[in-house]
Amino acid sequence: MTPAERLAGRTPTDADIEAIARATLDGLPSPFRESLSDIVLRVEPVANPDTARSLGLRHPMQLSGLYSGVPLNQQSVTQSGTLPERITLYSRPILAEWQSTRFSLQQIVSHIVIHEVGHHFGFSDDDMHALEDEPE
Repeated sequence: MTPAERLAGRTPTDADIEAIARATLDGLPSPFRESLSDIVLRVEPVANPDTARSLGLRHPMQLSGLYSGVPLNQQSVTQSGTLPERITLYSRPILAEWQSTRFSLQQIVSHIVIHEVGHHFGFSDDDMHALEDEPE
């Protein structure tokens, strides 16, 4: 939590988190931004326990974001009858991280959104961690 955020004394809402997430998506360079135009963005308090378990997590509070759908590199023109791709952000784990670190809410939410966008483009968690660990 940044000093300015601490001084504000207001707990961010799901709408605040969604606004940051949408701004992050809108700020992506073309053509990435255009390929995300049909993705549904949702903010929920916490993942259900079954979702967390299916991802190998012991507790839903360990999950701050989730991409659901078929990554672009696996989509086909013959594909039909599937739900739209979706990015779900979980506000309680996000706020818990924000309150326990020095990162701003914008930094945390943007990082999570970019991570989930990476899944949309077919990157695995390992791929994205490797990219994050590369020197700039």
